[in-house]
Parts: sequence; C-alpha cells; structure tokens
Amino acid sequence: MPQAAPGVRAHHRLRRRGRGRGDADPRHPARAAARQAAFSVAAATGVAYSALVSATAEALRSEEVSGATTFGGHPRGLRTLFFTEMWERFSYYGMRALLVLYLTATAAEGGVGFSIEKATGIYGWYTMGVYLAALPGGWLADRFLGQRRSVLLGGVIIALGHFSLAVPKLAFLYLGLSLVVVGVGFFKPNVSTMVGGLYRENDARRDAGFSIFYMGINIGAMIAPLVCGFLAQSSLFRGFLERHGIDPRLGWHFGFAMAGFGMVFGLVQFFLGQRDFGPNADGPRERPAAQQAKEHAKLTREDWMRMAAIGVLFLFSCIFWSSFEQAGSSLNLFADRLSDNRILGHAFPSSWYQSINSIFIIALAPVFAWLWVRLRDREPSSPAKFAWGLFWWLVGVFFLQTLGELCLSPVGPSTVTKLAPVRFASLMMGVWFTSLAVGNRIGGWVAGHFDPNGSLPGLFLSVAAFAIGSAVLLAVLTRPIKKLMAGVH
Repeated sequence: MPQAAPGVRAHHRLRRRGRGRGDADPRHPARAAARQAAFSVAAATGVAYSALVSATAEALRSEEVSGATTFGGHPRGLRTLFFTEMWERFSYYGMRALLVLYLTATAAEGGVGFSIEKATGIYGWYTMGVYLAALPGGWLADRFLGQRRSVLLGGVIIALGHFSLAVPKLAFLYLGLSLVVVGVGFFKPNVSTMVGGLYRENDARRDAGFSIFYMGINIGAMIAPLVCGFLAQSSLFRGFLERHGIDPRLGWHFGFAMAGFGMVFGLVQFFLGQRDFGPNADGPRERPAAQQAKEHAKLTREDWMRMAAIGVLFLFSCIFWSSFEQAGSSLNLFADRLSDNRILGHAFPSSWYQSINSIFIIALAPVFAWLWVRLRDREPSSPAKFAWGLFWWLVGVFFLQTLGELCLSPVGPSTVTKLAPVRFASLMMGVWFTSLAVGNRIGGWVAGHFDPNGSLPGLFLSVAAFAIGSAVLLAVLTRPIKKLMAGVH
C-alpha cells in the first residue's frame, strides 16, 4: 500500500488531536478557519519537502555523484544552512512586511507618520543598502574572515538591529536599519556561497540543492508576516496589551522584536551545525595548501568570460527585482488601503498578504527542482531561465510573479557559484546581491509614485511593460551570453 507523505501523516495526526477542541464549534467559525488553515499549511509544507527530496533522488538514481549525503541525497551541511537561512529570512521578511506600514501609520496608530513618498524612499534605500553591503561583506570573507565567521558575525549584528527597532524612538529606527544593513552584508553572500561550497565541481545536485535551500528561505518568509504582522497589527494582540497595562500602539515594536528572536534561533542552529561545512568555509589562511594554491592561480580567459557573463545577468537581475520589490512597497500599501481585509467577517492584518508569495514558492519549488533535472540536456540555459523570470511579471501579481521568481532567484546564486573563480566566490556573490540592491532602490523610487486616488493601473502597467521589454531583449542575447559562460550550463 502506498505510504502517505510525512507532511500528510502529520496533518492527520494534528486533525485527530485537535478534534472536539473548538475547531468544529459553530460559535467560533474564524478560529476554526484559522486552525484549519494552519493544518493545511503544515501539510503542504511536508508534502512539498517530500516531493523535492523525491525529485532529487529520482534525478540521481541513474548517475553517480560525489560527497557524503545524509540530507535527502545532499551534503549534511545543507540541513544546517537550510534552517539557518530560514530563520534569518524570518527576521528579514518579518520586519520588511511591517516597515512601510509602520512608517506611514499615524502617531495615534503607533507609527511614525511619514508621507508615502518619504516612507517608500526609506524602504528603497534600506533594501538597496541591505544587498549593496554584500559586496564588501563578500570581499572581507574572501580575504580575511572566511565564510563561517562572516555568517556568525552578520547574524549577531542583524539580531541587534531588529532589537534596536523594538525601541520606540526615531533614533533607534535609523540605528536598527543601519545595523541590519551591515549584518546582512556579512551574512547573505556568504551563506549562499557556503551552499555552493558543499558540492564538488560539476556535481549534478547543485541546482536542486539551491532549490531546497530556497525553499527554506520561503518557509521563513511565509511564517514571518503572519507572526510579526499579528503582533504589530492584530486587534486581538493590541487588546491583550491594553488589558495588561501596556500601550497597544507598541504592537509594532513587538513585531520587530520577534524578528530579532528569529535571527537568534538561526544563530543557534548555525553554531550547533557548523562542523558539517568543511574547509571551504574557513578563512583563507586556514584552508589546505593545495586549495590555497588553486585559489591563487592566474585567472584564465574562460574565468574572465564567465565573470563577464555574471555582469550581463546582473543587469537583468536589477530589472527583475525592481519589479518584484513592489510587493513590499506599492502592493503592500495597496493591500493596506484599498483591499477588504476580512475573512468570515473578521479582520486580519494587511501584512499577511506578504506570505502569499512564499506559500506559492513552497508549493512550486519541488515542481521546478524536478523540472530542471528532468529536462537534463533539454534544460533551458541560465539566461533563458532569467528571460522567463522577467516575462512572468507581466501576467500577474503574486502567483504568476512566483513563477518568475522561481526561474531566476534560486538559479542566480547557483549560476554564480559555477561561474566565479574559487578565490572570488564570495565577492562575486556580493556582486550578484548588488543587483538586488539596485533593483530594490529602483523599486522604491517607482513605489513613491503610488497614489491611492490616482491612476494605479498606469503605474503597474509601466512596471510590466518595462519587464516584458527586458525579457525580450534577454531572450535575443541568450546565445552570446551562453558563449561567455564557456561551457557552464
């Protein structure tokens, strides 16, 4: 008899335990719906993870791969990096879901009271800084600190930044944002490079490994707006604060504090599992002599061509992320001010919409991981996947935007680890994340033109037209970019 997936079995156990404790009570339809939704998300996550592992195993059944495998057919260190990044992204997306709403909320609502233009401008500069800092963060890791120390240092600084945001003073707002920028600069490029470092050159598991890693990112990004948004905006939690003599307007700062605790959980996970990373994650002077010699070898013509390919893909990544980041700014404001945020007559925080993208990512990541491996020799090249990623922005907002993201976002870091020379691995990953910085800044500028009383279709149509034009251009350039990649698919 076929066995149910682990997520489905867990779902049924939860249903049996919860039966008769309010979920079937007609007096509490909202509570029952919320509990059922939580069960469904847990089951979907379990099924998605099982499908992703099965896809990897099927792809590798007929071919030999190298390296110790104890995590669904992948190196053991992937498990640690999966959960570390999951909690770091919990902290990032929990705060991201609140930032623009907090900045534009009035003082009576506990916010800062900035105009939409000023708030989205700060959001754009902040998100640009977060990824721009990856450039010096990657360079410092390559030259001095190593990836392991950089991730630990970055995580500590990120946690301090979120806890600073929990202090209801304007000065701590700017301090907290600055600390998060610096921390992510150390953390983000190096944790992604460490994933690539788990695999040997030409290892068939690399892209599937990044898809698993990317699913961890989106589990954190899915849960964070629900938890942090509840603390920041929910009338239930604000009522709880008021009953205990606490100013309910401080709910925003409880949400920011929860983001900080998320990063602390990630640091604990990373510290306990760091023995699984091997010498690639150490500082340059601590690596084996043979590896140091390889890293300091003279760059070849192919190395330069491949770095040029990263540069071209960088430009189109900027365009994609300028469109995508409307989710945290203009679309966030749209959900807050122009949507009916009620289920069964009960209001829910507008920040919860930020989880929709991640729910779709978790559901579709196994499909794309299976698809790339299933296609084998017919798999589209990395530039072709980028072109599809840009195209899908035109067609929809959250669900179809997710299709574009899955074609580009997990493929990008994987491609960088394949193209970049070993000694510049973290630096080139920093270059890659700089494309997100530029895209976020452009996206913040575009969102500054959001006007609830103006022509919103014109704003969104302009973004879509720019994305589709760029997709067509990239499709035309796919063949010359493949030549620059010098044999890397």
